[in-house]
Amino acid sequence: MKKGRILAAMSGGVDSSVAALLLTRDGWDVIGISMDLHESPGTPRERDAVCCSLGDLYDARRVCDLLGIPYYVLNMREEFRREVIDPFMREYRSGRTPNPCVLCNEHLKFRALLRKADELGAVGVATGHYAVIRKESDGRHRLFAAPDASKDQSYFLYSLNDERLRRILFPVGGMGKEEVRKIASDAGLPVHEKKESQDICFVSDESYATFMKRNGIREETGRFVDQEGNFLGEHRGIVNYTVGQRKGLGISSREPLYVVSINAERNEVVLGPHTSTFSDGAVVSFPSFVAGTPPADEFRATARIRYRHPGAPCTVRVKGDRLYTQFDTPQRSVTPGQALVLYQGDEVLGGGRIECANALPS
Repeated sequence: MKKGRILAAMSGGVDSSVAALLLTRDGWDVIGISMDLHESPGTPRERDAVCCSLGDLYDARRVCDLLGIPYYVLNMREEFRREVIDPFMREYRSGRTPNPCVLCNEHLKFRALLRKADELGAVGVATGHYAVIRKESDGRHRLFAAPDASKDQSYFLYSLNDERLRRILFPVGGMGKEEVRKIASDAGLPVHEKKESQDICFVSDESYATFMKRNGIREETGRFVDQEGNFLGEHRGIVNYTVGQRKGLGISSREPLYVVSINAERNEVVLGPHTSTFSDGAVVSFPSFVAGTPPADEFRATARIRYRHPGAPCTVRVKGDRLYTQFDTPQRSVTPGQALVLYQGDEVLGGGRIECANALPS
């Protein structure tokens, strides 16, 4: 008996392919959907290390043919440029280090695809993400990290609220990677041994600076300075650096130097010793909470300040449209532009964008 129509977001990889397979087995009327994102002929499209290439679209079509489900490719190049690439470049030019995967998940994989689900009469969207959605007895939906911590992707999903979560499925979210590959192999899916994508899809094996230059943004040389403002040397353009970086500075000193901060207005990169890369807290803008509101004006949580960060216990204070976090133990490389995601145990509370490293105000 069919449960209803649902869109399966197909990346061409094993996770989304198994997600679509499980949906068909579970009685859903599945439509496979892929997003065609890349508009530039110079963008790498065929390498194994990136997602959303032409080869990936071909693999997704093969899987849908094998499953006997319809398959469509959506031209979302304009949206991808507007919602992901352009903000990525603006952030780097402003001395911040953005995470474009967060933007892609928020604006394209869910917001845009849920709109498409409405157009096609589908109840929602399913993806191959490793995260867990739980529906409570009162109808609320909560988001949790995947049991397989090495594959957990909940960090990228913090902006999903209850309204969206009730229309989203993660069929493989509670599984381990080997289990997913075995299901794919047993079902004869042609992608069961396919490598995982690793790089940002629109940058791949070129540097961020090269990508910027190819998109018409010039590198402007500027000053390396110490924390007192003393001149240390000339840098090659702020897009080449990020907070915590040590390698590639080209500065000689008696002790190793690291990027402590970046001042885009002055076109300066501030360097200091390793100890200077640690911060007591962070100021977070554009906060979003799964429940719609924070747990309290002040609460305890665990903060992940970047993907793969193990998490740091902290106190969070809500003040207007900002979150002020104070870590129990200073954290290294609190990087403006990155997402800070808050957890209580395995549950995702929400998060936002790091504006600056700071201590909790009194």
